[in-house]
Amino acid sequence: MIRMDELSGADAAPRRGRPGYDAPTVLRRAVDVFNRQGYEATSMGDLARELGLSKSAIYHHVPSKEALLAAALDEALDQLAAAIDEAAGDQTSAYERLRTSVQQSVEILAEHLPAVTLLLRVRGNSEIELAALKRRRVIDDKLANLVRAAVDEGSLRPDIPPELLSRLLFGMVNSLVEWYRPDGPVDVSDLSRSIVDLAFDGLRTRDWHPPPS
Repeated sequence: MIRMDELSGADAAPRRGRPGYDAPTVLRRAVDVFNRQGYEATSMGDLARELGLSKSAIYHHVPSKEALLAAALDEALDQLAAAIDEAAGDQTSAYERLRTSVQQSVEILAEHLPAVTLLLRVRGNSEIELAALKRRRVIDDKLANLVRAAVDEGSLRPDIPPELLSRLLFGMVNSLVEWYRPDGPVDVSDLSRSIVDLAFDGLRTRDWHPPPS
């Protein structure tokens, strides 16, 4: 995939007579348009109008629409993968590692909401999207393994299959893209704590308690 720092000319000194945009600004504005009207329905002309450029001038800032899509998907996937790997490597119970993964997933979703929203909407219509879906499946498998480990250690209810638990748990997290807004009345720390408390108070077995750290 093409990464944000590879967007041709986006982080270079602006040329005379053309508006100056850095790579993060170009990417953010492009993702807003993709989410608003759909990636397939968005043309480079649409992006040029969003940035206040001529259609030819936008290529001064980005090489292609596909490069922007790749950079946006990488933004979401890199953050999620790093958080899950960090949580999975903790020397704590599977229950605590899973709680941490859920909480951090909520916080990443809130911090990178446009990019995560775009990620959740891809359907594999191009090589870039197929590669993103493959990376997402790897993350989903790691999350399912955390759920399975928590069930095996006796901390989560055994009467619900681990794969189903994982889908329900992270389906709830992913649904936040439909209504959560960073500038809204709900603080992200309150949101992540509420989701974790709501989910795990109902999933934990009654006789299990985390071992002392």
